[in-house]
Amino acid sequence: MSLQTLGVIAVYINNNKIEELDFFRKLSVYSGKEGLQIALFTPQDVDDHKSEIRALFYDKTLKKWVRKRTPIPTLIYDRCRYHGKATYQMLSKFRRTHPNLNYIAKPLANKWSIHNVLSGHARIASSIPETHPYSSALLEKMLKKYRSIYLKPRNGTGGRGIIRVSYLEDGTYQIQGRYKNRQIFNAERVQLKQLPSKLRKHYVNDQYIMQQGIASLLVNGRVCDFRLLIQKNGEGKWDVTGCAGRIGPTRSITSNLHGGGKAITIGSLLQQKFTKSQMSTIKENMYDLSTIIANALEDHYGSLCELGIDLAVDPHGDVWLLEVNPKPSREVFKRIGEQNTYLTAITRPLEYASWLLKKEQER
Repeated sequence: MSLQTLGVIAVYINNNKIEELDFFRKLSVYSGKEGLQIALFTPQDVDDHKSEIRALFYDKTLKKWVRKRTPIPTLIYDRCRYHGKATYQMLSKFRRTHPNLNYIAKPLANKWSIHNVLSGHARIASSIPETHPYSSALLEKMLKKYRSIYLKPRNGTGGRGIIRVSYLEDGTYQIQGRYKNRQIFNAERVQLKQLPSKLRKHYVNDQYIMQQGIASLLVNGRVCDFRLLIQKNGEGKWDVTGCAGRIGPTRSITSNLHGGGKAITIGSLLQQKFTKSQMSTIKENMYDLSTIIANALEDHYGSLCELGIDLAVDPHGDVWLLEVNPKPSREVFKRIGEQNTYLTAITRPLEYASWLLKKEQER
């Protein structure tokens, strides 16, 4: 049986190492069951003059990657994460140079643009924390309404550069967060009038957004949230693959696994605060909201393949949308021991790609 080629475009990081290489190896191992082979490449591997790429193919017998020249595949799985302006420009150039390619995944806009798209949907808007572009004047107004405010880079990922400003009982404010390299910085206590200058020292500027903090702390004071993965299945329909809880490390204001967070099953996290009946309702609301979000973003940005959706649950059991990630990891399911969910998370993009290619052949 001849295999059809699914191109996977990624980026080089850390001295020409391809990001997520182990994930791509697993994609390659399982791709044959869907009648596919994976051609892994980066924007630097493209020969535009010959419409070819110098792609990596995983040899299952030799258990290593082999580089071969091959025509640019017509269907592309975009796994290029944002690593600064240079990476973004390379990927944008590739897309402009090859406008007729089809993609099963694509980049979305920044956090503020996504917020504007989703806040236009009534069912979603009620689950979005109040959010605005950063300004020192507006920050003061928001701090009068909410006990804590999160400041996030519009283009940031993985918890980098996120800061929380919290009101303290003595009338001062506490600044906590992470540097751009994810390192936690020491908490600072300041007066209200000192906030703008202190935040400037942490590079907070008009490229940040401000977001209402949701009360979702555990009894021990550690932050927690939920990562839900929703993907297209082999019939081209959105389906929730799984959802897991995340607990941030001590002193952290974020729960990201790359920043030291701990993965926990959704049930284990919810049962710390809610009854079984409440847990069932919360889980149903999470799934429903995520499906509505996926459809709304696809209506605006075009066909998508998968989304990682970060959610918080307040003490009343209300579900809140924190962020949407168009290039989600799936390691959270491996960490909580849900191997079947983890495998499904790997194979669903292959199933969806195979479905798309079959539809194309039928035309």
